[in-house]
This record gives sequence, structure tokens and C-alpha cells, in this order.
Amino acid sequence: MLFRQLEYFVALARERHFARAAAACYVSQPALSEAIRKLEQELKVPLVRRGRSFEGLTPEGERLVLWARRILADHDALKQEVTALQTGLTGDLRMGVIPAAASTVALLTDPFCAEHPLVRVQLETSLRSSEIVERIHRFELDAGMIYPHGLNTADLVVTPLYEEQHVLIASGELLTGQADTISWSDALELPMCLLIEGMRGRQLIDEALATHDLAVVPRLEADSVVALLAHVGTGRWASIVPHTWIRTLRPPAGARVLQLRDPSVTAEIALVTSAVEPGSVLTRALVQVAREVRAAGALDVGPPTATS
Repeated sequence: MLFRQLEYFVALARERHFARAAAACYVSQPALSEAIRKLEQELKVPLVRRGRSFEGLTPEGERLVLWARRILADHDALKQEVTALQTGLTGDLRMGVIPAAASTVALLTDPFCAEHPLVRVQLETSLRSSEIVERIHRFELDAGMIYPHGLNTADLVVTPLYEEQHVLIASGELLTGQADTISWSDALELPMCLLIEGMRGRQLIDEALATHDLAVVPRLEADSVVALLAHVGTGRWASIVPHTWIRTLRPPAGARVLQLRDPSVTAEIALVTSAVEPGSVLTRALVQVAREVRAAGALDVGPPTATS
């Protein structure tokens, strides 16, 4: 069995198409097909359902592709370990990030890159927490910044990073007479733009409202906090967003930031990596940096003070 055969098999499982898998592996389609056939002969089980085109993996293929991913991940980890012993850390670190943490991931990746200048970091910042966990289990990602609450993290190393708090932001003209905090009933009187239903940031808001038998019907929904803040900047909209975004992007001119009271909306953000031993030297280094950064207080991103 050759690592190349496993790479072709994993690529085909990912691309679901012979030609695309061959292109991703920089080989001809006949070469990829022949390598997978030889792998099937060696394993003595069919891996691929074939017709005029790719029709999916067999039940055996669905099970064995998990082993193939694991073997390739361990092979990469071994090479990284050897290189680290010789010249220091090098290689690619693939990291998934939920949208809510896109504004804070630099607090972790910047010191990591400064400490390990030969490592390349690839970030995907539009993934859901459950998708990140699944892709770490499939060895398609090395690490992730997620909302860990409600997820099965038994097979992961979970490193708490900080607590996110949602705040209300709106034009000062919309908040005339308001102090530094605002009740939910008063907030719902404002022309609201929020994240779309299904995004965790929106679910946190809906869950908080449900505890008071309240509900919100925003006039505008978006899948981007940046889009929400842009609308707030027009002076005609209010929104509820993670306070970390306001610390990073700064409030639009003329906007105020108010704490929501009774209840406040908070959520834990954590770094997750695979708990499989011995694991990747890169992820171990990332966890170490995360712990150092947290201990130094760099991730202590408390809510911003009200502005006018």
C-alpha cells in the first residue's frame, strides 16, 4: 500500500468526481483510477461504485476512507515532528473559525506566526461550530475556534479562550434618553437588523428573548456582522452583535454601544484540536500559544464602554 494511493482515494471521496480528484492530485484520470483499483485489489474490498461516472463510495469505502484520512494525517504529523527536531516548526496549519470569532482570531494566530515563522496558517472564517468539529474528526482541519456549548467535544482538546458578550449598537439619535444599559423591551422598539436565523449568534439572542416570552422580528437580516454594522452606520438601524467586533472595527460615527440587561447574552469561545495521540506538533504548539496568550490577558476582551 502506498501513501499516494490513499491520497488519491481521499481526494476522490472529497471531490466525488474522478476528473476533479485527478486534477487536485496533479495526475491524469487514468493514473488515479488505476491506483485506486490496485488499492482495492490489495485490500480485497470494493471501495468505489462505478458506472459511466463516479457513483459514490461503497459501504466498505465509506468506512475505510476514515482510516485513510487518519493514516495520511499521522504521516503528515510524523514529517512535521521530524522537521521540528531538525529546523523548527514548519508546514501548514489549517484552522476553521466561526464568523463570531473572525475579529479575534488574530489575537491567537499573530503570536503563533511570530513564534513559528516557518509555519503557514490557512484560515476558513465562515464555518459553523459543528462543521469545524466534524472536519477536525475527518482530519480536514487541524484546529478551530468554536462555540463549544452543546457540542460533543469528548474526542477533542478544548482550550477556553474568552467569553463573548452581545451588546446593542445604534445611532445616538435612536437612543436619545437611554443610559448605558437598555432593556430588551426597549431594544425591540428599535428598527432592528440581526444575523439570520440558524446562525449561533442569532440563536443566542432568540434564546435570551424566549426566557422573557419575547420574540424579535428584524426588518433586515444578514449573514455578516460587517453588513449589520454598515447598516447601523447609516443612522437608521440598531443591531445586537458580539462586543469583540466593535472592539476590532470601532463603532460607526455617531453610534452608541449599550449593555443589554436582564438577561445579558454571553457565550464561551474555545480553541479545539484533536485529542488523538501523539497528534500534530503544530496543534500542540498552537494550544501552548493559546494558553500563554490567555494567561497574559491578551484574550481578556471585555465589553466596550458605552460611546456617544
